[in-house]
Amino acid sequence: MKMKNILLAILFATGLSSCSVGLPLQVTDNSVGTKVGKASYSVILGFIRPMDADIGIAQAAENGRIEKVATVDFHIKAGIFKTTYTTVVTGE
Repeated sequence: MKMKNILLAILFATGLSSCSVGLPLQVTDNSVGTKVGKASYSVILGFIRPMDADIGIAQAAENGRIEKVATVDFHIKAGIFKTTYTTVVTGE
């Protein structure tokens, strides 16, 4: 019985944790620079919030006031109830 409770506690704690994944999508010949732009949206309980739906490269560059894009990364942070998708752009 004690072992069962320990395993249930471990399973519960693992279920509440989240994970994060980052993927490099694009690299150009432009210098990386100091500017960083981000665009993200969240999915809560499987429903996309329409006001946060634009995570394109152009939107991330606009948010960071970047005119010459150097790198593009895509990040996913997933939890039980909420998943966040983010595009990160660097450049000048």
